[in-house]
Amino acid sequence: MRVFLMLLLLLGSAGEIWAGGTGGAVEVQIRSDSGRMLPLYPAAPASPQRKVYVEAVKGDHYSIVVRNLLNRRVDLVIAVHGNKILSGKQSWLRKDERMYILEPHERGEFKGWRTSLESINRFYFTDAADSYAAAFHDESAMGVIAVAVYPEVQRHEEPAGLSSAPPSAAQRDVSSKSEAESAGTGFGRREHSPARVVAFEPESFVAEKVLIKYEWRSTLCRQGIVRC
Repeated sequence: MRVFLMLLLLLGSAGEIWAGGTGGAVEVQIRSDSGRMLPLYPAAPASPQRKVYVEAVKGDHYSIVVRNLLNRRVDLVIAVHGNKILSGKQSWLRKDERMYILEPHERGEFKGWRTSLESINRFYFTDAADSYAAAFHDESAMGVIAVAVYPEVQRHEEPAGLSSAPPSAAQRDVSSKSEAESAGTGFGRREHSPARVVAFEPESFVAEKVLIKYEWRSTLCRQGIVRC
């Protein structure tokens, strides 16, 4: 048995109504600091790897909101433009990467790049040239938010309704070659956000991947994603 050490975000109780989102094992939405859940636009039919678009608003801080729909704990590997939000390093959405944990039916809100167990630096929409990815000269997954879900191992039980497809680096399939006007995510202001390390044994397979491609409204209009 191989047990990984994962991060458990110290979450407060959620007081609001959940508005729904994309995913089967999890629901994923993008929330602006105004409190508004950003509209999601389908990019492909439902599949184990779900893809949607979202409109980015320049300068807005945002968070990634995930709700666990399963009756067991799950690990989340979350990457923004190909970089793990827990370390800033390149992600391949594998189970041996550092992850966040959600309890059964729990909701988590992930607001930025983690720099310690006590703090993060906020996500905000900005030009590609000003993005965190551009600082490391890797724009191959610019504008992509990827969430991979690994349920916790359940001894003597068969996992129900979960795909056995192996993980891959497919989060990079959504983005095309970066354009000058592409949206990116910046390394924003520092905020207090406590977390702790816990033991967790993930399944060997990924239950689901959710890919969200964010772009400026002008780009979504030009690509025919939204009617303008």
